[in-house]
Amino acid sequence: MEQIEISEINARISKMMAETEKISKENRYYPLIVGSTATLAIVAIVKMFL
Repeated sequence: MEQIEISEINARISKMMAETEKISKENRYYPLIVGSTATLAIVAIVKMFL
């Protein structure tokens, strides 16, 4: 009985680790996206006044 519970816990841990890794990979791109968006916004604003 304990062996089944341990294997279930290990399966849940593996699933959570995979989800965490996926989220971490996605979070790496957010600064790049925010930076490029801000740069494009600044360029657009400057073009409006020139």
